[in-house]
Amino acid sequence: MEKPTPPHPQILQPSGGYEKLVSYQVAKLLYAVTVRFVDRYIPAGSRTADQMEQAARSGERNIAEGSKLSATTKKLELNLTNVARASIDELRKDYESFLEHRKLPLWEPMDPRRKELSNARCKDPDEVAHWIKALWEREKEQRIRLSEGPRTARTPRTAKDRAYAEISANVGQTLCKIALHLLDKQVNSQARAFEQEGGFSERLYKVRQEVKRRQQAKDGS
Repeated sequence: MEKPTPPHPQILQPSGGYEKLVSYQVAKLLYAVTVRFVDRYIPAGSRTADQMEQAARSGERNIAEGSKLSATTKKLELNLTNVARASIDELRKDYESFLEHRKLPLWEPMDPRRKELSNARCKDPDEVAHWIKALWEREKEQRIRLSEGPRTARTPRTAKDRAYAEISANVGQTLCKIALHLLDKQVNSQARAFEQEGGFSERLYKVRQEVKRRQQAKDGS
């Protein structure tokens, strides 16, 4: 009875399935939230509006693209994940600049509202908007007074508008921080996998060497 032929090393590893990545889910939500934020608070056609939307889009799309290409090139997957991280980090800075230029407070790293937002596990921008409204209602008595000084076309003009702007920008910045944390772990995991398993070329070489070895063993028997 012939012995079963051992399987070849796997050349193409599982890829895709990015919809299940928590980093992708957060990046997708961040993109949708940013589009709404820009539409409401950033002057249409401005460089900042385009920059924020493109950075958010880049974060989402590069995570997906890297996941799809992971079967044939772990190196490119790692590079694209890094691009996604860089894009979201730029978006984080834009949200922080929005708050700074309008003299609105940036939530402290340990602000309980950050954890509350994370625990809310919002799945779409409507759920985020509902969370923002609920927070505003709860903090109505603590609203920040309007600051004096010149206003731009999109500077909030009422206490309510300023409160919503503050919360909305901090929500965007918090989602960026969550995505960055997840992507840091993802990059580290991909780097370890690349070091241990190599890329497509290495796996292909191993398979070819194994086929050659078996053929030589068969010819010599």
